[in-house]
Amino acid sequence: MNIENTKAQMRKGVLEYCILSILRDKDKYASEILGALKDAKMLVVEGTIYPLLTRLKNAGLLNYRWEESTSGPPRKYYALTETGRLFLKELNGTWDELRSAVNLVTNTK
Repeated sequence: MNIENTKAQMRKGVLEYCILSILRDKDKYASEILGALKDAKMLVVEGTIYPLLTRLKNAGLLNYRWEESTSGPPRKYYALTETGRLFLKELNGTWDELRSAVNLVTNTK
């Protein structure tokens, strides 16, 4: 079994939750979201994030607006919708439960 594949699958499983969390307090454009994920060692590439942002938008969890940029083409800024905020709140509870369960099973804090 390939450990890198397993690690990648674990990261993919929480990627939507991480993106919604990144957008919790401030609208961001895709490069900012990607940078925050990379800073957190989530190792995401552009080819992964754009389809995911589209899927979250189509699900009604995100919306976007175009904003002119002083350093290039206009940027698409993503924001949580009210539905997205409620969804994130539910995920926060689920994450806490999952983390506690995993910690209990693996005997870690």
